[in-house]
Amino acid sequence: MGATGVLVGGLLVAVAALAALARLLSIPYPIVLVVGGAVIGFVPGLPHVQLEPDVVLLVFLPPLLYLAAYQANFRDLRENLRGLTLSSVGLVLATMVAVAAVAHTLVPELAWPAAFALGAIVSPTDPLAAGLVMRRLGVPRRLVSTVEGEGLFNDATALVAYRVALAAVVGGTVSLGGAALSFVLGAVGGIAIGLVIGWLAGLVRGRLADPQVSVTVSLLTGYAAFIPANAVGASGVLAAVTAGLHAGVRSFPALPARARLQGYLVWDIVNFLINAVLFVLIGLQLDGTIEGLGRYPATALVGYSLAVCGVVVLTRLAWFFSVPYLVRAVDRRPSQRNRRAGARHRLLIGWSGMRGSVSLAAALALPLTTGPGVPFAPRDLIVFLTFAVILGTLVVQGLSLPALIRALGVSDGGTAANDDEIRARLAATHAALERIEELAAQDWTRDDSVDRMRRAYDYRRRRLSALADDGDGGDEDYEDRSLAYQRMVVLVLEAQREQLVRMRNSGEISNEVMLRVIHDFDLEEARLEI
Repeated sequence: MGATGVLVGGLLVAVAALAALARLLSIPYPIVLVVGGAVIGFVPGLPHVQLEPDVVLLVFLPPLLYLAAYQANFRDLRENLRGLTLSSVGLVLATMVAVAAVAHTLVPELAWPAAFALGAIVSPTDPLAAGLVMRRLGVPRRLVSTVEGEGLFNDATALVAYRVALAAVVGGTVSLGGAALSFVLGAVGGIAIGLVIGWLAGLVRGRLADPQVSVTVSLLTGYAAFIPANAVGASGVLAAVTAGLHAGVRSFPALPARARLQGYLVWDIVNFLINAVLFVLIGLQLDGTIEGLGRYPATALVGYSLAVCGVVVLTRLAWFFSVPYLVRAVDRRPSQRNRRAGARHRLLIGWSGMRGSVSLAAALALPLTTGPGVPFAPRDLIVFLTFAVILGTLVVQGLSLPALIRALGVSDGGTAANDDEIRARLAATHAALERIEELAAQDWTRDDSVDRMRRAYDYRRRRLSALADDGDGGDEDYEDRSLAYQRMVVLVLEAQREQLVRMRNSGEISNEVMLRVIHDFDLEEARLEI
């Protein structure tokens, strides 16, 4: 095995170990990955990894954007469209300007275009860690959707600003009017391309019977939207996001059940691996990056890092405690008053603005040169400061977020989400009972099959009604009875799996047959309402 094989194998082992450590410590895995990536980068003997900047954004961003949009709560995004627009455009630009001003003041040799590039890189938020913490602690869905929706759309503004800043780095001058027009046209074009690709992908997946091919199409959809949008000068980010939103809203219900099940599993792994690889790659480059900063004293680098981190955090907090009041002064409609967030909620949203994978990808995508043979001198400093911002926000804000949630008292303990799920299951059960009665009148149905299904769903209805406390469940303890039944089913399934393993070990059946049958048992266990 060559050095590359050893490196890849070692990194996969390191990623798995860091993920296990995150679960053991009950910490969102991005926090552990960013720290672990930094440590890995200084392991003696590891080769210096340098990716082609042009392919970094193309490889890593489309699937991340597509998945985040696919999982988004579209109705919440639509209802909070004005607030999301202000945060995704106004706050991003304000953060970029503030960071650029501070960075240029502290490091005069960091020219304005490079300073603005740094500001654009660290301006978008990554809601992954914040979302994990918020859901675990039962923060109301509206707040979670606000944080995740902002992280979904502010990438587009940040990357457009990033491209404008890089054009200024290479060309020297940029027209603000032209940049604004490019942003508007790029946004419209990106959304249009995303809608077309999303519709086509949904049409194709709806006609596919093979779950593996269907999942493969879903993996390619983000790229299919991102690449042509970028090629024509539109926003690849908005194209990928729009395609993901369309797939989540329109295409999802039409997919076969097995395709959805496999899609969940595949995308969960893909999302984790992309984030893990990004953090590890920046860690591998960190040692060489610091070596390229030898002209700066260590104390100066620490000071620059703290200053930029402070500006990022304080600008966000200042925004959420100033702009909402300005909006309230202008718009005093009752419908808007009902949607206003209190100071505790704004503080939580402000403190949830951690940076992550998009900033990492943008930093890694910085050009190595600004012309034929002319090195981009500030690149190492920008990459270092980006990593410092990500490290600072993820570690400090990420680790303190649970304590802040408890101190603010904004958690409902997950009762709202649980109540929503019970209502959804109860409504679905009523629909099932109505359909069973319709099917009972069909000639092809058998009375014993109808009766068996009717009794099973009627029991489920009574159990869910008891959980919903709507007075339709009677006095029986359905929950205890249901849990006892589910425990019995699990034990019976375990016995069947053990028997199949014994048959495989004795040569009575092949390994392929064993895996196929056990997969069906796993599906049966997965659908239990535990």
